[in-house]
Amino acid sequence: MTTQQLILTLVLATMVFSVALELRIEDFKRVAQTPRAVICGLIPQFILLPVATWAATLLLDLPPNVEAAMILVAACPGGSLSNVITHLGRGNTALSVSVSAVASVIALVATPFNFSWMIATNPATAAWMRELSIDPSGIWLSLLLLLAVPMTLGLLFSHKLPMLTARIRKPLGNFAVACLLLFIVAGLIKERQLLTLGLLPTLLIVVIHNACGLFFGWLTSVVMRVSEKDRRAVMIEGGMQNSGLALGIIGVQFGSDLGMVTVASLWGIWHIVSGLVMVYWWRKQDARSSG
Repeated sequence: MTTQQLILTLVLATMVFSVALELRIEDFKRVAQTPRAVICGLIPQFILLPVATWAATLLLDLPPNVEAAMILVAACPGGSLSNVITHLGRGNTALSVSVSAVASVIALVATPFNFSWMIATNPATAAWMRELSIDPSGIWLSLLLLLAVPMTLGLLFSHKLPMLTARIRKPLGNFAVACLLLFIVAGLIKERQLLTLGLLPTLLIVVIHNACGLFFGWLTSVVMRVSEKDRRAVMIEGGMQNSGLALGIIGVQFGSDLGMVTVASLWGIWHIVSGLVMVYWWRKQDARSSG
């Protein structure tokens, strides 16, 4: 792990820890009693968005590497940032954490399976077909460092030290928001050489693609009649794909192809922006309801 990766891991782990301070064991017990909500959160990630992406790449006349990147991002599970965004948007954070954990395990099989069949059955990307292999230890390490450890510590901390938890909860929450904004700025600075007018069509594709993920999350939650807090969690899980995992696969399997890296990088920046927009919208709705 490089120094940059280590710092990012520590920052993300701290953000998850701050979210865990707001949770109670009872929250997870309620999720376990309603597995339908977890299934609702998995359907957009592993069925609706991948299939819709595959259909779109068949209809659109895009460069094969761009289509391959869209397919790859759609095949990846949600990332840990979705838990923070859900929490900020006053959704069911325990449900978001549960969906993220289950999705990461399912991704060991579902991500290579979905990516392989979608690439192979699209004539434009058939030449891009590769045998995709994900190292299970990488995903399990990510689950351990970014989810299991900080979440467990946060729950234990709030249970054993309630007074100290009350004092640090707000500062850590502010830290989480600041980190999200820094991620956006850092992403823009890192990819500044790509920020030209020629990038606008690719950015538009990413924006629409991400909007589809959010829409499928909303649609599934409406059809399955989950609560408003659950709906928010499902929408964010559907719209926040693990673009970091996609970038790692692109680096290993595709020699960091520029077109694929551009799509995955823009996804990594934009889904944070769209997530914060949803947070603002939901908080505005809540303020209107309580007013």
